[in-house]
Amino acid sequence: MDGKIFYITKGKLYELKKEYEELVAFEHKKSLEQEAPKILESEDLNPEFVSFQEDVGFLRSRIDELKSVIDHHELIKNPAKDKQGFIGLGAKVNVAVNGQKDEFVIVGTLEANPALGKISNESPVGKALLGHKVGDEIVVTSPTKITYKIKNIKYEIS
Repeated sequence: MDGKIFYITKGKLYELKKEYEELVAFEHKKSLEQEAPKILESEDLNPEFVSFQEDVGFLRSRIDELKSVIDHHELIKNPAKDKQGFIGLGAKVNVAVNGQKDEFVIVGTLEANPALGKISNESPVGKALLGHKVGDEIVVTSPTKITYKIKNIKYEIS
């Protein structure tokens, strides 16, 4: 994750900060209230100690991951009026695919959810659409060849 910029909306940033604060508070509370199990049980490694260490490791890992995202994020904002005719992060795009209409929003990887119509700017389709305008036809080969004709671009990021 070093050096990577995470593109997120204000709403997602709020969610991540809230989760981060809750996990840090939980970790602090757990360290004060719960004594770590003894490392050895007779001559064998105590399985409770191993489980405790794994739990602490997973918690710390998630906290570190959230901290990295919070420290290295860039908010997705509406572009200037003269740039809103081109697809960028936060664009809601209407396309025709093989005669069928489809609509999706271009978001960062952390918010991507194709089932909800949110595709990542790093996905093959998202990457191919970036920078294009209404009327352009984009061909994406992944694994089959699909042509996307851009019908409409709208920005609604709050």
